[in-house]
Amino acid sequence: MRSPFPGMDPYLEAHWGDVHTRLIIYASDQLQSKLPEELRARVEERVFVESEVENDSRSIYPDVRVVERPNGQRPLFDSGTGGIAVAIAEPVVVRMPDEMQDEVKTETFIEIRDASSGGRVVTVIEFVSPSNKMPGKGRDLYRRRQLELETAHVNSVEIDLLRAGNHVISCPLKIMPANCRGPYRISVQRATEPDAWEVYPVSLREPLPTIRIPLRETDPDVPLNLQALIDQCYLNGNYGDIDYGCEPEPKLDAGDAPLWQRKLGP
Repeated sequence: MRSPFPGMDPYLEAHWGDVHTRLIIYASDQLQSKLPEELRARVEERVFVESEVENDSRSIYPDVRVVERPNGQRPLFDSGTGGIAVAIAEPVVVRMPDEMQDEVKTETFIEIRDASSGGRVVTVIEFVSPSNKMPGKGRDLYRRRQLELETAHVNSVEIDLLRAGNHVISCPLKIMPANCRGPYRISVQRATEPDAWEVYPVSLREPLPTIRIPLRETDPDVPLNLQALIDQCYLNGNYGDIDYGCEPEPKLDAGDAPLWQRKLGP
């Protein structure tokens, strides 16, 4: 079963946790077979804690509860080496407070590494998350990551398939061509041209593009078929039960509203 939309399905945005994870895995798998022998596509992650208190850096660390034995005693353990008893180190038990459980965020991304040069990062591919587009720790970390990649001369590929939130990809919105400022945005920044971006027009009315993924300077680009990834997400995620009778959130722009207003069926 395929989505009734020809390209990105805006209803999938409501299931972004699942869709994002699948996109990362499927993209890594798609690229792996196309990479030169020395390159590897690896899934990496960053973990952070969101805070509702502005500038509260302490919120990124959980509170701790320490359980102390009476008199500071530690149990002795027979190590099996001549009957010599050794003290087992007592760990400090760290628990996440209940009020912080929903604030822990994990974001995954793809790194293409060069095994022939000690695992040097060649290219990073990001599928933008909601936390990257909203004020807070997630966006701050994402912005810092953008700067680090540019400074380290690493190719950067940013794919934003979320309509909600602020513009966050590195290519400034004001210099993007009008046809590339649609509901979804894609930007590629090559390490060899840090002041230039390759951007792709993306429309709800057309299939998602197959984009060029830059590697080392001596390597040809490899293709990444974004529409195939979304189709695979829809099929494997079993999204045939989506109710297309209700308008998606956020609501579609006026120009795209007819896509929803017409009868959509499997």
